Amino acid sequence: MELLPGRSGPLDADRRASAQAAAATRPRNRRQLIVDAAGRVFNEKGYHAASMGEIADRVGLTAPALYRHFPNKYALFAECASFMADGLVEALDVLPQDARLAELFTAASRVTIAHRASGGVYRWEARYLNPEDRKLLRRRFAYVVDRVAEAVRAESGAADAEVRAAAALGAIGSITLHRTRISPARAEELLVGAATRVVGTESSSGVSEPSIDVPARPVPRTRRAEILAAAIPLFERDGFANVTLGRIAEAVGIGPSAIYRHYPGKVDILAAACLQAAGMLSQAVDQALTTCHDPHDAVVALAATYVAYSFEHRALTSVAEAELVGLPSALQRPIVLAQRDHIAVWEQQLKVVHPDLTDAQARVLVHAGFGVVVEAGRRLRWEDSPENRRTVTSLMVGALGARP
Repeated sequence: MELLPGRSGPLDADRRASAQAAAATRPRNRRQLIVDAAGRVFNEKGYHAASMGEIADRVGLTAPALYRHFPNKYALFAECASFMADGLVEALDVLPQDARLAELFTAASRVTIAHRASGGVYRWEARYLNPEDRKLLRRRFAYVVDRVAEAVRAESGAADAEVRAAAALGAIGSITLHRTRISPARAEELLVGAATRVVGTESSSGVSEPSIDVPARPVPRTRRAEILAAAIPLFERDGFANVTLGRIAEAVGIGPSAIYRHYPGKVDILAAACLQAAGMLSQAVDQALTTCHDPHDAVVALAATYVAYSFEHRALTSVAEAELVGLPSALQRPIVLAQRDHIAVWEQQLKVVHPDLTDAQARVLVHAGFGVVVEAGRRLRWEDSPENRRTVTSLMVGALGARP
């Protein structure tokens, strides 16, 4: 049958019906689904190891379909990195300007928990953003911190409101950096409680200066040790993926080929750095707990040790925390096991102080304490002084609810 212009036959009608059915079932939030899936992949593998193909598979799309939404991996990554900041800004903006801290913390916790699997990209991977995007991301987070700090000043009059606000938000944001299984409602209760205690902590109250003996990094006495010592600050400043063996060799004063006599490849240098960090922290913890008999004193000693270690070995801890995902699973495993052992020590001590906590709840609180240290330390620009150490230790102990 010949069709007149503008008319359609049975086959065209079927195609039109199929297209309409597909449109009806196509998620309206497809872009958001892509961002969530991409955030999980970036969290798990890091920016450079993540691929658009794997992200497309997670969403159930073909790679060409994914590129219709995002022109390249960087564009998708930039949106993932800013997603959490945008969500926090929007959640706080719907609240009245004189909203109480409890309302602000609840709103921030709900956004963070809802996007827990994909929301942690901003913390470490954001260093791979271009300068303009990084500046924009910092402005958004600065807005969130300032909004919370304003409420801190209004409710407590604290002189260090910005540090407390950053620390409290660090406690809340910590839920994106581990996979402890816990219900959203219970997670919200724990995070809001930790953030509230952070801003309500009296400066350095209840925190005497325990005898903290953080191990010093070994003096590099061999070529292998010199290579590791030279690589760590480069990894910390520029990111593992952006550092070549040639640059490491230049810093040591040897030819690039000489590195292979000591390490099979760059990734093995990174693994050695992560293992060194885990070993030194374990040694510091063992020393801190040796003379502690009261459970509250033990938690304070753990907190003071973690803070001292974080300030004193900033480059090493930053590399270990940020770059672990870049290691192959075989090299990751011993480091992950060491980290679990470290967390288990914290859990055990915290549950003595709070017998009502389950293992999962204690673990969430421990990570909240770590988040306090990271964000308060950043706010203080990691300026290492006894006063800054005492302040951050006090805020961490507050987050843990471990005061006698």
